[in-house]
Amino acid sequence: MNAPTPSGTPADTPIGPLPGPLVGSAWLASRLGTPGLVVLDASVGAHRGSAQRIPGALAFDIDGPLSDHTGPLPHTMPTADRFTEEMRRLGVDDADTVVVYDVAGVYSSPRAWWMLRAMGFDRVAVLDGGLPAWVAAGLPLQGGPPGASARDGSFTARPRPGLLVGSDEVVAALDDPAAVVLDARSRERFSGTAPEPRPGLRGGHMPGAVNLPFTELQRDGGLMRSPSELRAAFAALAGDRERLVFSCGSGVTACVLALGAELAGRGGLSVYDGSWSEWGLPVSGLPVVAG
Repeated sequence: MNAPTPSGTPADTPIGPLPGPLVGSAWLASRLGTPGLVVLDASVGAHRGSAQRIPGALAFDIDGPLSDHTGPLPHTMPTADRFTEEMRRLGVDDADTVVVYDVAGVYSSPRAWWMLRAMGFDRVAVLDGGLPAWVAAGLPLQGGPPGASARDGSFTARPRPGLLVGSDEVVAALDDPAAVVLDARSRERFSGTAPEPRPGLRGGHMPGAVNLPFTELQRDGGLMRSPSELRAAFAALAGDRERLVFSCGSGVTACVLALGAELAGRGGLSVYDGSWSEWGLPVSGLPVVAG
């Protein structure tokens, strides 16, 4: 009997082992409909509830129940119990393989990937290029909004500390010579020369943070850059520092950086859950610099 993978599925299932945290359209298309494979659309904003989707895909609704709506910040992680409930509602079992994608390309799907990882589930990958790459490959689509799973799953969240962090951990990382905070927002927002899309937030960045817009980790067609290119990008900004903390506007595109760092072979990765939606609040008392 083969040894189980980290999430408990033997490598000799019809799906086989994941090639990594990123899979291509051909890999997914050849396995679509295989028992034990769950495809989730993690689109947000205007792309949420798209009229076209990969056949059989269900909605991983980051704007809806898969964020914590008990507080004032957008897109923060729900409780483990709530996450378990939503994954079971989507029919996800502990032994399943999950592929997440989004309509924009590789934008919000890494947030779903990172959330599942933070909740102890490893057999999850992001579809490279998302729905645009799927369409460009001439693969089939299903119309209408996503339906509901025919059955409840057995998923149980097993939270891992350190993958999602708060402002105290970010403050500590900014003062730690072995750590670096990487901000995925645009260069204009990082410098404070462009306004924040959420009203009431200060412009600028954390003192000591460095800017790596998430789009710079992608090539034409919204596909992720090669591992060697990603290694070079992180080496240029993080050197050999052991810990990388990622931030953005609301904790979504920070996870694109986490995906890129994972593909580059970096370790010690964390995402600031509140990101600039918390740090940039005037009442936060957290330091901001511009320029």
